[in-house]
Amino acid sequence: MKKDTRLTFRVNSHLKKTVEAIAISEGQSVARICEAFLLAGSEVYKKQGAKFLQRILGQLGTKPRD
Repeated sequence: MKKDTRLTFRVNSHLKKTVEAIAISEGQSVARICEAFLLAGSEVYKKQGAKFLQRILGQLGTKPRD
């Protein structure tokens, strides 16, 4: 898959450290691990739809946008 754009966002430091630890244990870059998680999450979303996303957003403690 050709990489032709950037995606930039902020996360809390605990999540960053967790992803960095996963990257080290898997011998991959943080970017590659994030891409894999995003790809996996988007596939689950395609199958489960809004229920999946609402469950995850609930864990983040975020409110829906108006």
